[in-house]
Amino acid sequence: MISLPSKAQIRQWIAENPLQANGRDIARAFGIKGAARGDLARMIDEIEAEDGVTRAPRARTSYLAAEGVLPPVAVLEVLPPDADGDLFARPLEAGVPTDGPAILIVPQKGDVALGGGMRILARLTRVSGEDHGYEARLIRALGTTAHKVLGIFRKSAEGGRIQPIDKGSDKEWRVPRDGVNEARDGELVEAELIGKRSMGLPSARVIVRLGDPSGPKAVSLIAIHQHGIPDDFPDAVVAEADGKVEAPLGSREDLRDLWLCTIDPPDARDRDDAVYAEPDTDPHNLGGHVLWVAIADVAHYVTPGSQLDREARKRGNSSYFPDRVVPMLPDILSGDLCSLHENVDRACLAVRMVIDKDGTKLRHSFTRGLMRSKAALSYAQVQTAIDGTPDAATAPLLEPVLRPLYAAYASLKAARAARQPLELDLPERKIILNDEGQITSVAFADRYDAHKLIEEFMVLANVAAAEELIRLKSPLLFRVHEEPSPEKLDALREVAQASGFVLAKGQVLRTAHLNRLLEAAAGSEFAELINITALRSMTQAYYSPQNFGHFGLALRNYAHFTSPIRRYSDLIVHRGLIAGHGWGKDGLSPWDRENLEETAKLISDTERRSMAAERDTTDRYLAAYLSDRVGTEFSGRIAGVQKFGLFVKLDETGADGLVPIRSVGREYFRYDEDTQTLTGADTGITLGLGQRVTVRLAEATPTTGGLVLELLNVEGGTLRNPAPRGKGYAPRKGAGFKARSDGIKKKVTRTRR
Repeated sequence: MISLPSKAQIRQWIAENPLQANGRDIARAFGIKGAARGDLARMIDEIEAEDGVTRAPRARTSYLAAEGVLPPVAVLEVLPPDADGDLFARPLEAGVPTDGPAILIVPQKGDVALGGGMRILARLTRVSGEDHGYEARLIRALGTTAHKVLGIFRKSAEGGRIQPIDKGSDKEWRVPRDGVNEARDGELVEAELIGKRSMGLPSARVIVRLGDPSGPKAVSLIAIHQHGIPDDFPDAVVAEADGKVEAPLGSREDLRDLWLCTIDPPDARDRDDAVYAEPDTDPHNLGGHVLWVAIADVAHYVTPGSQLDREARKRGNSSYFPDRVVPMLPDILSGDLCSLHENVDRACLAVRMVIDKDGTKLRHSFTRGLMRSKAALSYAQVQTAIDGTPDAATAPLLEPVLRPLYAAYASLKAARAARQPLELDLPERKIILNDEGQITSVAFADRYDAHKLIEEFMVLANVAAAEELIRLKSPLLFRVHEEPSPEKLDALREVAQASGFVLAKGQVLRTAHLNRLLEAAAGSEFAELINITALRSMTQAYYSPQNFGHFGLALRNYAHFTSPIRRYSDLIVHRGLIAGHGWGKDGLSPWDRENLEETAKLISDTERRSMAAERDTTDRYLAAYLSDRVGTEFSGRIAGVQKFGLFVKLDETGADGLVPIRSVGREYFRYDEDTQTLTGADTGITLGLGQRVTVRLAEATPTTGGLVLELLNVEGGTLRNPAPRGKGYAPRKGAGFKARSDGIKKKVTRTRR
């Protein structure tokens, strides 16, 4: 006779195997066969009745929730920390309601660190008298959360489908009727994968409805949601910010008599830096200057461990889009109390720097002060005044403020020329929107000496902050930019050689070597290509408690100090200065010090997240702008080469589009990853980085930001037999390229070795 397990043994097995806990799995686990399976089924029914749960049809687990009740063991998704730093979770089991009582994760000694988005297997205990209904104790971590997709919902009789807006995905997701969540046809939704991956379309359920994807504000909203950028402040954080008041003078140094001014874009919402310069009266420093840089004292308002601090650290930085800003701090701080508005007293951390006539910093000193900006100026306004046409605001400031600033900048330019930071020349394109949020034009952003002046002042202040904290032996976050890898340098060298320039080998690379290459290419047809390729050869900058120097700026010690309103790294540097000088109890905390490595990693990641979201938003705006010009021909340059096709940067807008390899010509193209080229097997034609091309816009998809192009000619040559529109690739039929001359053909082939 087969011995049945006890109810305790069954409960224990279910706890350890929650994803297999149906009757068949339990019978197999305990070796129950034949008629004994009926007795086992009755025991399972009794357990379900005793524990207050019911079995759902076709469920993965027998322990599924009755109304208001969760199973004793469940798979959960960890939610981001709340304002108090507590972790809550939501159940992921099929058939388990996600809008039930809150689940608080109770950490135990030895548990792995948990973060938002992780999936865990946890044991649940129901509680009463608390603001949460369940407490969860970790059994084991299962990895990251279920795969999610952002897309357009299309309703059908069976439920619906989701068309992803990610241009890297062309597979639709199927939504069963019970996963629609009242989504409407054509609506932008976020969905998550359900069930196991298998053949056919993946199944998903709608978890968030985001409204009309064609609305004027949808472009940046898509990027914000897709990249997980928090865009709403919790009520507790807003309440804490609302309780802040202006900082008094107290023990601060009174800097209100200094002629400090802010210089920003005309549409700036936050002003976190002010500058002032005057000739140095020290007879031993003839031609030298005294520079002041005052920065908003955010640390006074955002104190370690506060709810504002936790939220700011989670966000890492502000994110900027053509139609909106997602700030790191609530607007009452970023736009008011911390913003250095004109003729208003504002708390600041300021650095006084003395430079000689050649722009070398001789000494510096920091102070915690109270300042009053004498003017809120724009870059264009300042430049116009210096060029001889001051307005009512700049005329009285021209001699006492603006000319000394430019005189100090002339010295800093000399120091910059001697230091030789990387001098990339990549014009910035700016998207212009109308009041309805629709793109009206794409223009080159203006670039004045006033921009460069502020940049040099900020760089010097950042150097001073790093040096000061090193002197104080204080922990800090360095801004690190390591030199390029040998592989990326080889790729840059290939492109330079193919374009007729030289980047020497066999020496320790310095930015001066790269600058000589950029200078040689300046003014030539290859200038933009060399600049773009040089930029792509660079490593990404990041934050670190260890100092590895800043290659691009050619600086040994560098930290971000000048933008604490929009960067958490700068707030940490401010706290280090406050603690090191004993300026108050709001300096670097023990927790800040212990978690500096983790903070560096977190804010480096949030910076990359914002950059990706901003780039995706730009792509979508440009695709929308070009969507009514399908069929138009554009000039451009090959900016990327892959096995599947060419990426072309259009001259007019700076948009990047893909030329699929199937549309290039009716022959097979060999891809060379080392030289970044595609070579025709029949014609021998080589397509590579930097070649001038003419293309036709074939598709523009605003929801994904994708542009598909057709290649018409390359550097004056004409494609005789491109693949017909809408047809697939047909190999080795008819050579595809008619060169402008044999000389060009030979040049193209020779220079792409």
